[in-house]
Amino acid sequence: MSDSPYLTSPPRRRRPRNGVRAVAAVGVVLAIAAGGSYAAGFGPFARGDDGPDPAAMKQARAFLADWAAGRLPSAAGRTTEPDKAQEVLQSFTAGLDIEKPKLTAADDGVKEGEDGTLGVPFTARMPVTGLGTWTYESRLPLREQDGGGWKVDWRLSLVHPRLSDTEKFRLEREETAPPKVTDREGTSLVGADYPSLAPLLGRLAGAAGGGGGPRGAVELVDRASGRTVRTEATFGKKPDPATADRPVRTTLDATWQAAAEKALGKADGKNAALVALRVDNGEVLALANSPSSGFNRAASGTYAPGSTWKIVTSSALLLKGAVAPDDVVDCPKYLTVGKEFHNVETSEHPGATFRKDFTESCNTAFISLRGKLDDGELGKVARTYFGVGQEWHVGIPTYDGSVPAPKDATEKAASMIGQGRVQANPLIMASVTATAVSGEFHQPSLTAGNEDGTRTEPLPDEVVAQLRELMRATVTDGTARVLADLPGEVGAKTGTAEVSDDQDNNGWLVAHRGNVAVAVVVEEGVTGGGSAGPVVHSLLSDVPEDPS
Repeated sequence: MSDSPYLTSPPRRRRPRNGVRAVAAVGVVLAIAAGGSYAAGFGPFARGDDGPDPAAMKQARAFLADWAAGRLPSAAGRTTEPDKAQEVLQSFTAGLDIEKPKLTAADDGVKEGEDGTLGVPFTARMPVTGLGTWTYESRLPLREQDGGGWKVDWRLSLVHPRLSDTEKFRLEREETAPPKVTDREGTSLVGADYPSLAPLLGRLAGAAGGGGGPRGAVELVDRASGRTVRTEATFGKKPDPATADRPVRTTLDATWQAAAEKALGKADGKNAALVALRVDNGEVLALANSPSSGFNRAASGTYAPGSTWKIVTSSALLLKGAVAPDDVVDCPKYLTVGKEFHNVETSEHPGATFRKDFTESCNTAFISLRGKLDDGELGKVARTYFGVGQEWHVGIPTYDGSVPAPKDATEKAASMIGQGRVQANPLIMASVTATAVSGEFHQPSLTAGNEDGTRTEPLPDEVVAQLRELMRATVTDGTARVLADLPGEVGAKTGTAEVSDDQDNNGWLVAHRGNVAVAVVVEEGVTGGGSAGPVVHSLLSDVPEDPS
């Protein structure tokens, strides 16, 4: 690795002895004079020690926010040595392959230093590309300026307490052999054959205890000799010699994975993701992304689930007897709740039953039932029965969903149809589908032995029967007719999710057949049936009706 300013900055020149003494003497006088002012309630802390100067805290948080966002010139401009600060911050993050740091100032622990600065503690979470996150604590010194206001008093140690003129950090990466990963039956899974798995194989091996995947360390070294002083952070597991050559078995099914990779070809080049999992235990059979490299949309994406969320909304309504499938719930073209809501293609179904509203995905009908649910009740049902928003341990990093309580009537209306601040992804919606048709939530898994700290309750049998009937009718008589010619008793729900005024809607479709639940999202797919439908159809056409 080439040296950089944060690694090899030249030693500072010593000032003449008499200059040091003069400065020190002046410093004593200033400290004595300032002491009286601080005692009177001025300086870094407010009168009565109510807390640090709000202006100082604002500057500290602004500096950390700029640094975290990569606005390094702006961050450096908040310091007493802008040129030096920008050089060091740039070389620190680039030299250690740090991306998107998270820097959080503490609300307490702020102290006045002997040098007159105000020390603000903060936590640094530094994601090192391809390895993991390096977390440490540091302190941000702020000094009040003669002309008013505050600036970060620049020094190397604020970046990290051990960064200095004599010691620097170095990133060491360890070359590792590609991990051996198999499907549930022992078939080898390699990235060349299953492109969507290529970015995940190392994590899968590591999560399953195989010790595979990238390894490395951040080391503190002496600037002059290059000798390692200490290891600050380590990443990855060293393989157990007894099991190093033993393949790591996953829950995936090679047949289903191959079919999933092929099916995403039906997304017409759009960004898309697919998950298929077993209904009876949550084991993931296939997980695929398009494009296959990079971001794992299937498990870590954050999307509005659109009308596929009506499975959860219907569950909430059915649980409390607020509606029954044969109840008439009118479906007008428009309904205004703070803003105008409408149906896809502004369709309408006067005098429709709730069954018809579900199978035709009528937004206005579902929104008209918002008063039947308390604020926050939809989120409670999602968490209690479907595990959404709880912490999942799948075997790879995942986003586990969010259904916050609505801030107002408009947001509550939007949440009824999977919009607003409701967030999910194909892994979540495949699990939601599996829970709806079985009545029981199973934490999804890609590897064996994952911790399961989720706590859920089973759905009543009557509600499960109603949901299955509604989803089956959506295939035979509703918006998921694209799946009607498939063998087996397929149930489904389509979804169209608005993104922004200048983007086409995302298309969703969730389905179940036998012991498998599937979820697909196609970004800017316009409609669920039109974009995600062909993907699901392709998948279910190429696999057995039920996995072994």
